[in-house]
Amino acid sequence: MLTRLLHTRYRVADLERSVFFYKEVLGLEEVRRHTSPRGSQLVFFKAPKSEELIELCQFDASGPVQVGPDLTHLAFEVEDLEAFSRHAASKGYPLSDGPTPTGTGSVIAFIDAPEGYEIELIQPPAPHGI
Repeated sequence: MLTRLLHTRYRVADLERSVFFYKEVLGLEEVRRHTSPRGSQLVFFKAPKSEELIELCQFDASGPVQVGPDLTHLAFEVEDLEAFSRHAASKGYPLSDGPTPTGTGSVIAFIDAPEGYEIELIQPPAPHGI
């Protein structure tokens, strides 16, 4: 029986370009890197308040990376979407969609990772009384 989610893998063509994005733009922590037995170059990341990891994999023998539109995305909570947007744009990664207020009081936006994977950003609603 399954007990917990360990990681999600995204294959990329340019590992170092993607590592820059996940570390410097999203602010994830690189927790380890290694080469798999088959020769895949792997880098694992963690968000500050999460246990699950994101694995980036470069394995050129698999052929070109082809990310279809609206196929998959990662979603992250952000404290201040406006501040994140300014930070990401200063690194060369402007938002691709949003920000958009939702009916629940949260605000969502999207940013595209270098390989075309979509990242959803969710700012939770402000607590009542603030």
